[in-house]
Amino acid sequence: MHFAFCFEEFALFLTKMDNGCKCTDYNDRQSNAILYNILSRADNDLPSHINLNYNVTPHRCNCEMRRTVCLESPADVCQEASGVLVKTIQFMKNLPAFKQLPTNDQLSLLQSCWAPLFILGLAQERVKFEVIDTPANSMLKRILLKAQKSSEIEREQPTMSGVNKLKSCLKKFWSLDLSPKEYAYLKGTLIFNPDVPDLKTALFVEGLQQEAQHALREVVQPLYPGDRGRFARVLLTASTLNTITPNLITELFFRPVIGQADLLDFLVDLLFSR
Repeated sequence: MHFAFCFEEFALFLTKMDNGCKCTDYNDRQSNAILYNILSRADNDLPSHINLNYNVTPHRCNCEMRRTVCLESPADVCQEASGVLVKTIQFMKNLPAFKQLPTNDQLSLLQSCWAPLFILGLAQERVKFEVIDTPANSMLKRILLKAQKSSEIEREQPTMSGVNKLKSCLKKFWSLDLSPKEYAYLKGTLIFNPDVPDLKTALFVEGLQQEAQHALREVVQPLYPGDRGRFARVLLTASTLNTITPNLITELFFRPVIGQADLLDFLVDLLFSR
């Protein structure tokens, strides 16, 4: 029994080790620990509503999955991105079949497809960007701002892993070198998605998606008569768009512009404005 208990304890220890971040330098941990010890002495002086968690020592994480980043040139890139987003919503507004749908269905489709459409727009406009590490707040600053941030919604910050996934997706589209018509009909296949929940006109939307796919095939075949696999590659590449989260797009390209506002509210206003 004693041996089994020790084994379970050891397994639990290994699990904690596996779940932890292994990229932190020892010196960073030591310096953070010193700062923690200094600041923690004043814990009793902090307001009771500030709940600090010292179970994990704060540190800069360099692993790709958790390394947070931001745009290197936000002014220029955000302006380009805003232009792409406006063109994306205008494209939807100008589709007669889309305007025939009930308002609730339009809203559901907008919420489902705006991010993939925007990425297609980035690819079509050949928008390129670079990122840098997000400036890290000091532990002292985090403590002082804890009460203020507690009333705000915690948002997941862009990571290097997510950005690399986005860049990889863009490169795949650039390698395909799609024509304007290919982009247009591919956007149609993304907009009219019958799998979006609670659509009142799901069958009608499914028919529109099939029409868009047929039109895309009719465009691809004469442009590339010797490449029978191109149509399948275009659709396969388009499927990677769903691996990029709307949150990544919002936080990376638009949070510096809209602040705490909800981007979807802006898109709805843009869609139904005259």
